[in-house]
Amino acid sequence: MDPFNSKEFLARLTKRPGVYQMLDAAGELLYIGKAKNLKNRVSSYFRSSGLTTKTEALVAKIADIEITITHGETEALLLEQNLIKQYRPPYNILLRDDKSYPFIFINDAEDYPSVTFHRGAKRRKGKYFGPFPSGTAVRETLSILQKIFQIRQCDESFYKNRSRPCLQYQIKRCTAPCVELIDKQQYGYDVKHAMMFLEGKSTKIMSELARQMEAAAVSLEFEKAAQFRDQIQSLQHTQEQQAVIGGKGNADIIGCAMSPGGVCIYQMFVRGGRVIGTKALFPKVAIEETQADVLSAFVAQWYLSANREIPESVICSHELEDVECLEEVLTSRRGAKVEISFNVRGDRAGWQRLTQTNAEQQLANQLASKKNIYNRFLSLQQNLGLDEIPKRLECFDISHSSGEATVASCVVFDHNGPLKTDYRRFNIEGVTAGDDYAAMHQALTRRFSRLKKGEGKKPDILFIDGGKGQVSQAVDVLKTLDIFDIQVIGIAKGVTRKPGLETLINPDTNQEIMIAADSPGLHLVQHIRDESHRFAITGHRARRGKARTKSKLENIAGIGPKRRRELLKHFGSIPSIESASIEEIKKVSTISTALAEDIYAALHSDQ
Repeated sequence: MDPFNSKEFLARLTKRPGVYQMLDAAGELLYIGKAKNLKNRVSSYFRSSGLTTKTEALVAKIADIEITITHGETEALLLEQNLIKQYRPPYNILLRDDKSYPFIFINDAEDYPSVTFHRGAKRRKGKYFGPFPSGTAVRETLSILQKIFQIRQCDESFYKNRSRPCLQYQIKRCTAPCVELIDKQQYGYDVKHAMMFLEGKSTKIMSELARQMEAAAVSLEFEKAAQFRDQIQSLQHTQEQQAVIGGKGNADIIGCAMSPGGVCIYQMFVRGGRVIGTKALFPKVAIEETQADVLSAFVAQWYLSANREIPESVICSHELEDVECLEEVLTSRRGAKVEISFNVRGDRAGWQRLTQTNAEQQLANQLASKKNIYNRFLSLQQNLGLDEIPKRLECFDISHSSGEATVASCVVFDHNGPLKTDYRRFNIEGVTAGDDYAAMHQALTRRFSRLKKGEGKKPDILFIDGGKGQVSQAVDVLKTLDIFDIQVIGIAKGVTRKPGLETLINPDTNQEIMIAADSPGLHLVQHIRDESHRFAITGHRARRGKARTKSKLENIAGIGPKRRRELLKHFGSIPSIESASIEEIKKVSTISTALAEDIYAALHSDQ
C-alpha cells in the first residue's frame, strides 16, 4: 500500500464539524476523534514540529482517515463516544471500570422496610440512594444506618421465618420488627430519618429528634428520651467525620495528574452535600497531550458510555476547551442543567486542590509500584536467561481436601502486576480423588484448548506450582496441542518448604534453577505462586462449602421448602432426621406414610 498522502487529503478536507477515524495499513482502527473544524483538527497531526513522541508514533502508522460529517459539535461528541465504546481503539483513552455502581435500596411500601445493598437494574419499586463509588462505601453507610437508626438489613426469607430476635437485636443494631418488638409507626419514623440521612438532611433529623426527646421527657418516658439523645449524639459525631461542600447539592470533583509513566484520574463524589466516597482510576492514555485533553475525553466517556448518574455540578482540576459542548450534552442526558466548572472559590476550591493532590499522590504510588514490578520482570529475565523480558506470566495450582471439591486456579501477571480480570478457576470433574496430575492435566487442557480456538492471550511463561510430575503434565498438554513457544517453569518448594528456598524446574534442559533468596525475580515468582495458591484455595473452600451446606432433603421428590422447614422444626437437624425411623418421620403433620418411606430410603441409600 502507498504511504498516506496527508497533503492531498488535507487539501480536500471540509471545515465542518464531525468525527475522524484513523486506520492502519491492515484497516484496523488506531484512533477516533471529534472536531468542531475537521480541517484544522486533523491538520494539527501533520504539522512539521511540536508533536509529542506518542502522537508521532500514531501518525507514522496512519494509512487512511475516514471522515463522518455531523450537524454540530454536540452530535460529533456523541458519535465519537459511541464509536469508542464499540471499537475501543488503542490510541484513545480507555476506561477499564465499566461495571455498574452500587446503591442503597429501601422498599418503603412494606410495613417494616429493610435497607439493603443494590447493584444492577432498578426494577423493584422503592427508593434508591446513590450511586456510591464502591461496595465498601455502601457497606460503611449501611453500618452507620444500623448503629443510629437500627433498621433491619436482613433478606426477606430470613425476616419472614423468625420466631425470636436475632443477634442484631441483642447488640442493638436492629429493633426486631420480625417479631414485632417495635410498632409500625415508630419503625416508620426510623426509616424516614434514615432516608433523610441519605439525602443529606442530618440537621433537620436532629431538630426532629430533639423535639421528640423533649416530648418524651415531659411525659416522664426517660428511657425513650435517652434513646433519642443517643441518636442525636451519634448523628453529631457522624457529621463531624463527614466532609460537606456548601452544606447541600450534588457534585463530582475530578483531578488529573500526568507523568511520562501514566495518568491518574481521582474523583470525589458528593451527594446531598455529603462526601460518599472517592475513586482513583488509571486509564490507558496514548496521545492526549495535556491534563485538559485527558479530562475532556474522560468526562465524555465516563458520563456518556455507561448510563451513570450525572450530578448538577462537575468540578475539574483543569479548564476544559470544549466545556460548552460537554455541558450541552450532559444537560440533555440528565434532563436538567449541568455545570462544568474550573474556576471555583471557597470550600469548592479547597476540595478541588485536595482532589488534585490525591491524584498526584496516587499516580506517584502507582508509578513506584510499576517500576518495582518492572524491575522484578527484568530480574526474572536474567535469572532464566531469556532473550526478551517476559510480558505475561500465568501460574496454575490445584486445591482440594482429600480429593473433595478439586479446583484449579490460573492467575495472570503483567507489567502492571496481578491482572485479575484474566484470572480463571476450573472445577475439576471426572478424575480420581486426590490425583493432582490428572487434575492439572484437565485444567491445562481446558485453558490451552481455548487458546488454540483464539480465546484469550498466550503467556510468555507458564508457571506450575509443583514438582517434575506436575510440570510433565504441562509439557504433555502443550505438545499435544502443538504449542511450542511457551516457556514452562515448575516451582518446587524444596525439602524445607521455606520461602526463599524454592527451586525452579526447567523441563527444556531437565535442570533445576537456583535463584538467590534476595533476588527480585524470585520475589516475583513467590508472589505469583502465592497468589495462585490463594485463588485456588478460595475457590475450593467456596465449592466445598456449597456442597456441604446443600440439604440432603432438597433432592427428595415431594419435599419442598415448606416440608423441609416442618421436618427441621420437628427434628432440629438433618442428623436427627437421618436417625429417625419411618414411624417417627410420619408424625410430622405434612408427611404421609408413603412420603416418610421415601425420605427414609433416600437418607439411607448410601449406607
